[in-house]
Amino acid sequence: MFTCPQCSVTLSKRMSPSLGLTWVCPSCRGRAVTLDLLRRVVPQPLVNRLWQRARSGPYGSTQKCPACNRRMAEVPIIATEGKTTCLDVCTHCHFVWFDTQEFEGLPKIPPELPKSEALPLKAREALALAHLEALRRESAATDLQAPPDHWWQLVVGILGMPVEYNDTPLRSWPLVTWSLAAAIATVSLVARGNLDAVIWQWGLIPAELGRYFGLTFLTSFFLHGGLFHLLINLYFLVVFGDNTEDVLGKDRFLLLVATAAVAGDITHILADPRASLPCVGASGAISGILAYYCLRFPTANVGFLNPFHYYRANWFLYFRAPVIFMLVAWASIQILEIPWIMGGIGNVAVFAHLGGAAVGVLFWWWTRRTVSAGAPQAEAS
Repeated sequence: MFTCPQCSVTLSKRMSPSLGLTWVCPSCRGRAVTLDLLRRVVPQPLVNRLWQRARSGPYGSTQKCPACNRRMAEVPIIATEGKTTCLDVCTHCHFVWFDTQEFEGLPKIPPELPKSEALPLKAREALALAHLEALRRESAATDLQAPPDHWWQLVVGILGMPVEYNDTPLRSWPLVTWSLAAAIATVSLVARGNLDAVIWQWGLIPAELGRYFGLTFLTSFFLHGGLFHLLINLYFLVVFGDNTEDVLGKDRFLLLVATAAVAGDITHILADPRASLPCVGASGAISGILAYYCLRFPTANVGFLNPFHYYRANWFLYFRAPVIFMLVAWASIQILEIPWIMGGIGNVAVFAHLGGAAVGVLFWWWTRRTVSAGAPQAEAS
């Protein structure tokens, strides 16, 4: 499914005997054309100049490729009558996006009967689709270990955290996600001046559930055991929370966060009701968000840094995988840590993580048919 970069609606497939296979937006009438098709109808020097500039020039664009959702290069070229036209080119999928009337403004090769006219229309359409799929697979193989687009994501990778490749467009601002992140950061940073005392006073202690009439269920959510603990939780909340809030809506997203947080706390308590050590952090709620995101967008991709390749290629490369594999790997690690935690080794609240993730799974099952069919889908890049 290809999506219009301007209207975010599904493109319609069009097969023209003279032009070939294109994808047209039924709303704005823009169209996506493969580079190979463009070479058959537009003079070769113009297409070559367009492609060379897209690959080597410093051209950015706010438009995203209809196929892979990556940002395209907005390349200026001189079309007819000396007028300059800017075309959006995806160097990964070999797609060129034309806004309304841009394609018509390009010079054309004089029409002649192509050899493929001897084939039926359906056969030529199947050949065009097969060729496009081959290009996409070739691009995917080339980009499998490509670094992310932003420098700060390299820092994230060095810290061992996943990098989100898809950057799915949002329909509205994730105000709940940002507000929660700001509140957690503020409370945790204010408490850093006397962190140990604050954690002992306001953390959740399973053996002392009645403290402050149960208020520690709430206060422990906003406290974190250290700066690294805080940064990891904030990163996962912001990266995976914005898309989750976007598809669920603010009310249901807040319900997911609250339910996952409480379920995580209860699971942690049931694992050892006599524990006297305080538990802090929003990990239970964030585990619920992560589980929901991975099930809602199973083909979205994340990347993990491959530090060993730096010495061979003088650049960091990434292992890329669908998020559903990340969820399985994460859950497996939590389960494998249970014997260590039960034996008193380590201080990670794995039961809170698993309890929150279970709520995320149940929430996905509960909302999978009621979430708007028009909600944006994260596509594999």
